[in-house]
Amino acid sequence: MTKLTTHVLDIYSGKPGSGIAVELFSVNNNEKKKINSVKLNSDGRSEKPLVEGENFKEGKYELIFYVGDYFKKINNTDNIPFLDDVVIKFGISNPKEHYHIPLLVSPWSYSTYRGS
Repeated sequence: MTKLTTHVLDIYSGKPGSGIAVELFSVNNNEKKKINSVKLNSDGRSEKPLVEGENFKEGKYELIFYVGDYFKKINNTDNIPFLDDVVIKFGISNPKEHYHIPLLVSPWSYSTYRGS
């Protein structure tokens, strides 16, 4: 099945990014349209794909991970976070394939890649 999935690993705590809010947008001519918004489960994953099947189309997309709120909760701080919203802009060139976008994140850094 063709779909887009994600998960978050908190490399600061060594745990899944449980409870992180994530939004998915399609981007067309610099106009963004929200497709989905989810909160990640206790395994740092969404319960269902972010988009799948006939709604999974070729094009440009943007994922926003609200990690600042997550790290404020686990660190019990009101300080302004260094990383607040992690925005990943990417393209789907073959909607017949499965795309997986993991995020490895700490309060000060992040990394991503196209997973399987």
